[in-house]
Amino acid sequence: MNKKLKIALITAICLMLAGGIIFAGVMTMFNWDFNKLSTVKYETNEYTINKEYKNISIVTNIADTEFLPAEDNITKIICYEQKNMKHSVAAQNDTLEIKVIDERKWYNYIGINFSTPKITVYIPKAEYGTLTVNSSTGDVQIPKDFKFKDINISLSTGDVINCANATENIKIKTTTGKIQVNSTSSKELVLSATTGKIEAYNANCSGTTNINVSTGSVSLTNLRCKKLISNGSTGAITLKNVIADNSFFIKRSTGSVNFNACDATEIFVKTSTGNVAGSLLSSKVFIANTSTGSIDVPKTTSGGRCEIITSTGNIKIYNE
Repeated sequence: MNKKLKIALITAICLMLAGGIIFAGVMTMFNWDFNKLSTVKYETNEYTINKEYKNISIVTNIADTEFLPAEDNITKIICYEQKNMKHSVAAQNDTLEIKVIDERKWYNYIGINFSTPKITVYIPKAEYGTLTVNSSTGDVQIPKDFKFKDINISLSTGDVINCANATENIKIKTTTGKIQVNSTSSKELVLSATTGKIEAYNANCSGTTNINVSTGSVSLTNLRCKKLISNGSTGAITLKNVIADNSFFIKRSTGSVNFNACDATEIFVKTSTGNVAGSLLSSKVFIANTSTGSIDVPKTTSGGRCEIITSTGNIKIYNE
């Protein structure tokens, strides 16, 4: 190594050390609060709604949304938001509307941002009409305190936790994110994720439950419905104590299907490279077929039809 190269390396190392010392000193002054380094300015705005409304519509961009019960039965919305990307809040046409107003210029996208905008919606415990939430990037949380006619949530990147009931439909869709539905009831339950995980616990659906994923796993526990339909490309589906009055229709390309104390009048399962295994609660007439795997199913001659087809997967089913 020549002398000039050694000097350059030593200089670079000294500059890195000096930069690290300066950074540590600045962060110590800020008590290691990275938000103080942000070049994006935030403010908190509070809105009180005195008009009556039935429906709720939220259209935002990058904000998290959380619903909480109003202790004083007065609707209040608190927005922690960017100064040039505020939200308008109004009750009109029987709907509480919260909309983002994005006034950012191209140069506003350049900078450092460590904060996350958030919309906190305080509403009285009551039964509402249609809840609609549309967001690009942001999480949504809805507790069990509320009941709606319909729940429609659509996100690009974000997680959803819903514990609220609906008299009609619950429809939740994400591109990249996790969906969790817990202790809910509805007529139709539709959950869809492109890349993410779907979980449903203690759910009661009087109609069809439809679960779709492209790349991601599905976990269903203590679910009761009339019909279960689930399609997926890559990812396992696990069912524990899932009961359908009518039928199961489950299809996977790459991913296993696991039953634990489940049952339906008729069952149809198809995978390409995935095993199908687990326990059912009642006897079935099995039609099982695999190209390169093994088959182990009860030799029962009564009960509903259970058809299981795999390409390169094993099939092993037993009765509880």
